[in-house]
Amino acid sequence: QDCIERLWKVSIIAQNGRKRQGFRLLSEYASDEADGRLYVALNPLIAQAVMGGGQHVRISMDEVRALDSETARLLHQRLCGWIDPGKTGKASIDTLCGYVWPSEASGSTMRKRRQRVREALPELVALGWTVTEFAAGKYDITRPKAAG
Repeated sequence: QDCIERLWKVSIIAQNGRKRQGFRLLSEYASDEADGRLYVALNPLIAQAVMGGGQHVRISMDEVRALDSETARLLHQRLCGWIDPGKTGKASIDTLCGYVWPSEASGSTMRKRRQRVREALPELVALGWTVTEFAAGKYDITRPKAAG
């Protein structure tokens, strides 16, 4: 128990340029002297760094805040989960619509959705993304390289 309480006091400060972030090694700790049980939870970010593996998605909140439309925000979130920084993906307009509206639609509803996605794409371009229509309704989308 004493060892665990010493670990509870361990903090890690990470600095990247002018930004600093602090973490505790343990995210939670509990003990019960009556039954001798001990509960320890490692901070998942630190555990992943130590153990390796795992996937994560980085989404720039500065980018999110710069987007005006809800359509652009939803597209941005989904594209960040799919396209790594500095990489390119290909998608059709209907695929992009599916990222924003998972329910099926036809006729005028689908035309409106396509139009809203087309209107949202320049918002991504304004953030430094590259969006190129290489064929009718088919896009190459490049995410900018991560800063720092």
